[in-house]
This record gives sequence, structure tokens and C-alpha cells, in this order.
Amino acid sequence: MFKTILVPVDLAEIDAAKPAIERAQELALASEGTIRLIYVRSIVPVTYMEFVPPSFDEEQQSDAERKLAKLAAVVKLPADRVSAVVRLGSTYGEILSEAEKTGTDLVVVGSHRPSMATYLLGSNASAIVRHAKCSVLVVRT
Repeated sequence: MFKTILVPVDLAEIDAAKPAIERAQELALASEGTIRLIYVRSIVPVTYMEFVPPSFDEEQQSDAERKLAKLAAVVKLPADRVSAVVRLGSTYGEILSEAEKTGTDLVVVGSHRPSMATYLLGSNASAIVRHAKCSVLVVRT
């Protein structure tokens, strides 16, 4: 079974992540595995940096860490089997990097029903499926 499960979370759309977290929880319980939640913050374009306060990055990081910790606290596993990380960069790139770094066996990602935009442009979920070196489970909302 799966010992290390990574669950990407979009803090702006927690409802899309909840089914993925629940499925990851079931799998982790069955295999005595761990769950790691990950949220990837977007990089603010340099052209906007003059309009944000100097503490912007630190505040955004702290806020994201607090929200992700709150979400991790709801996972029904012992605390030593649940962790969370907030990274900065390209969403799917950072998720794949974290998966490799932690030796993830399974990425459980929530996804909306595909729309025309995601068929034409692709999505983070589809990029993760295409490029991950481990198994990926896509959980539809």
C-alpha cells in the first residue's frame, strides 16, 4: 500500500481539497501511512512589488501556514502522521518537487469536472498526472 501520501491543497478552494483529503485519510489508515498537505503560493510579479508592503511575503507565508495547519488538524490520524508545508513557485512544479523530496508513493489531488478551458490549457492536476514519478489519484468533487 501507500506509506507516504501527498495532498495538494488550494487554500482558495478548500471544498475541492476535502474529498481528496478524506480519500488520502482512508488510504493512510488502511496502510498505516502518513499524509503531507502542500499548498503552493504564487510568486507575485516584480511589477507589483512596489505596491505591496515590505512584510507582504512573510505575512502571506504565515497566513498560509496557519490555514494549512488548521486543515491538517482535522485529519483523523495521529499528529505524528500528518504534516503540512507551504512552498512558493509554480504549483505543479513545487508539488512534484515535494513528492520527490519526501519519497511520496501517492499524490491524491482533488479536481473539478473538466471545463473547456482545462481541456485547452491544461490544469495543475493534469500536469501532476503526466509528470509524477509516483502514482496519482484524482478525486473528483
